[in-house]
Amino acid sequence: MSTNSYDYDVLYLGSGHGTFDGAIPLAAQGVKVAVVESGLVGGTCPNRGCNAKITLEAPVALANQVSDMQGLVSPILDLNWQNTIAHKHEVIDALPEFIANLMQDNGITLIKGRGHFIDSHTIIVNGKKISAEKFVIATGMHPHQLDLPGRQIVNDSSAFMNLKKLPKRIAIIGAGYIGMEFASIASAFGSQVTVVLRADKALRKFHQPFVEKIIAKLSQAGVIFIKNATVNSFSDDFDSKTIHYNDTEKVKADWILDATGRTPNTTSLGLEGIGVDYDKDGVIVNDYLQTTVPHIYASGDVLKKTQPKLTPTAIFESLYLMKTFTGATSQPIDYPAIPSTVFTIPRIAKVGVTPEEAAKNDSLTVSTNNILDNWYRHVEKETFGENKLVYTKSHQLVGATEISNHAEDVINTLLPAIELKLTPEQISRIVHIFPTIGSAAWENL
Repeated sequence: MSTNSYDYDVLYLGSGHGTFDGAIPLAAQGVKVAVVESGLVGGTCPNRGCNAKITLEAPVALANQVSDMQGLVSPILDLNWQNTIAHKHEVIDALPEFIANLMQDNGITLIKGRGHFIDSHTIIVNGKKISAEKFVIATGMHPHQLDLPGRQIVNDSSAFMNLKKLPKRIAIIGAGYIGMEFASIASAFGSQVTVVLRADKALRKFHQPFVEKIIAKLSQAGVIFIKNATVNSFSDDFDSKTIHYNDTEKVKADWILDATGRTPNTTSLGLEGIGVDYDKDGVIVNDYLQTTVPHIYASGDVLKKTQPKLTPTAIFESLYLMKTFTGATSQPIDYPAIPSTVFTIPRIAKVGVTPEEAAKNDSLTVSTNNILDNWYRHVEKETFGENKLVYTKSHQLVGATEISNHAEDVINTLLPAIELKLTPEQISRIVHIFPTIGSAAWENL
């Protein structure tokens, strides 16, 4: 790839997983690469997403395990929010510099600022024009904010993960990934949590009978769920903050979280002026991740796509573009089976065909397994869990969903059977370390 008259061969807007996983090996092959970033290098996942969230959640999972094993161990664990927040910073604070150094060590030019297209081959950053032969829009998403009176007292997910002191009463608007995970975390650390749902379902993309069991578990732990609530406004009273909903109803709290979703970062890029199409769901691309301007691509959560907007998806897209730019592939992107997990207590995880989809297809069958039927699940005195596996008529696994303390590990274990379309004979050739959760999960097949 030659620069011709351009400053760079490939210029990425954004420095998250939609960029750096592919940009680093791309630059290492001699391609002239630049990355423009206005915030923390690494984007959402390392700094205010997955890495931070799982660090806050780890003590909750441990406390839940200890609770299940009472009688074998004692006493109940006491969770410390301030120390956990401090530990979160120990885990993540070095990541931006680490990722930046990786990029620069491989020859990438890192440019701090916001990029805005002035033509299809040129952006302006901090008043300076920079040109490139190809661009990758990898600007990610940001928390959606309800546009209602009093919204200035409402917080987003980043603010939650930086709370130095956990409020006694937290109200969460929304019951997607963020709302349900943070409800689980905050409740375990001792907050009185209220979750306000616009309709009557949480985690809409997950198997609803399992979701209802998670709601029941969180309710037993003291979380209050208010369904079918239309939020009207917010007010800051002398002793509390208030969510006003359904015209006459109120929820009082010390702290309010807006977890109503995430919005693609498509504005202020100048996309309209150069003919790159997008809508509320993100930048529109073809099967080669090209936008409506062929030399401008997109990667990561900013894309409009049916695949889950998750870190592994962004990594796969970034690596695909690296292969495309180096000529290693000329094929359209072929997404693998991408799993997703909600880190509540218990967890819910899934991959492939859902039980709901299978019910509409006569060629598929669904088996239901109570995880407690396997002796290994009693080692930690687990008390609850179930999975549903979807098969073809030739008994090839095409989908799995589980609710349990180890759902994410089970789905990771089953992934190869789905992605590689393993036959029953091939499945019988896979021998796991015994006894482990992987071995227990594989026995269901």
